[in-house]
Amino acid sequence: MWTRAELKDNAKRFFKFNYWKMVLVALVLTMVGGGGASASSSYTRRTSSDYRYGSMSSAEMIGFIVGFMVVMLVVMVIGFAVSAFLLNPLVVGAQRFFVVSHYQKAELGELGYAFSNSYMNVVKTMFLKALYVFLWSLLLVVPGIIKGYEYRMIPYILAENPGIDTKDAFAMSKQMMDGNKWNAFVLDLSFIGWNILSLFTCGILAIFYVNPYIYMTDAELYVALKEITFGNAPTGYQNGAGYQNYQQNQGFQNYQGYQPNQGYQDYQPNQGWQNSQEYQNVPNNQQGQNYQSGTGYQDMNQQNGGQSDNGQPDDNFRM
Repeated sequence: MWTRAELKDNAKRFFKFNYWKMVLVALVLTMVGGGGASASSSYTRRTSSDYRYGSMSSAEMIGFIVGFMVVMLVVMVIGFAVSAFLLNPLVVGAQRFFVVSHYQKAELGELGYAFSNSYMNVVKTMFLKALYVFLWSLLLVVPGIIKGYEYRMIPYILAENPGIDTKDAFAMSKQMMDGNKWNAFVLDLSFIGWNILSLFTCGILAIFYVNPYIYMTDAELYVALKEITFGNAPTGYQNGAGYQNYQQNQGFQNYQGYQPNQGYQDYQPNQGWQNSQEYQNVPNNQQGQNYQSGTGYQDMNQQNGGQSDNGQPDDNFRM
C-alpha cells in the first residue's frame, strides 16, 4: 500500500530532474484552475457602485437590470466555453506532463496533448466531471467533496487514454479511489504547512517549489493507485498499455505513449535508470502489495547507504 512519505520522496526526486519545465507547467495549471472570477466580480462591484446613487426612473431601472442580466449571461457563456474547450484540455495536458515525468523526462509539448487526441471526448468527460461535482455540492458541501475525490483520477486517466469511454473513465476513477479517499484527503492536508510558508513569500515559494511539488505528488498518487488497482503496465506503455484487467470497452488498449528505455538517461548516463524503472515487482490486483518507493532509485539508495541526498537518514519527518 502507498504511503505519503513514499509519494513525496518520489515527487521530490523526479522534480529535480526537470525542474524548470515543471515550474512552468505547474504555473500554467495553477492559473488555469484559479482564474476568471476576479474580473466579473470587479465589474459587478463597479457597476453597482456607479448606479447606487442618483435618481433613476422605473424604465431606466428595468433597462439597467435587463442589461446587467444580459451582460452576466454573456460572461457566463463565454466563461463556460473557455473553461470547457480550452482550460479543461490544458488541465489534462498538464496532468499528462506530470505522469510522463514519472517514467521519463517530459517535454512542454505534453500540454497540448488533449487538443490533438480525442479532443471532444476530453471536453465532454471533463465537463461531466465538473457538472456532477457541482450537482452533488448543491445537496450539501460534504457530498460534493466526496464526489470530488471519487472523480479525482479522471484527468489522469484521460491523460493516458483520451479516447476512453466516459462511463469507463468514471468507473475506473471510482475503483481506484475506493478506500483511498480519506488517505488522499489527509495527503492534501499535509501540504498546509507549505501553503502557509508560501503566503509569507507572496506566492514566490509556491511558484518555484510548492505547486510543482504538490502536482508531482498527485501524479505519484495516480501511478501508485493505478498499479495497485490494475497491476503493472508493460514497459513503454505500448501494445495494450496498462489496465488490461479492466474489460469494459478495451480500456487503454490503443494508447501509444511513452517510449521504452528513455528514463532520465541524459541526467545520469552512467546509471541509465533501466533496471528498476516501472515497478516491475507489483503483481496484478494485489491490494496489499507495498508501493515501491523511488522508482529506479533502489540501487542508488543502496550505494548511498540508505541516506537521503543531504546525508541524513531517509526516515525523517517530511512536509
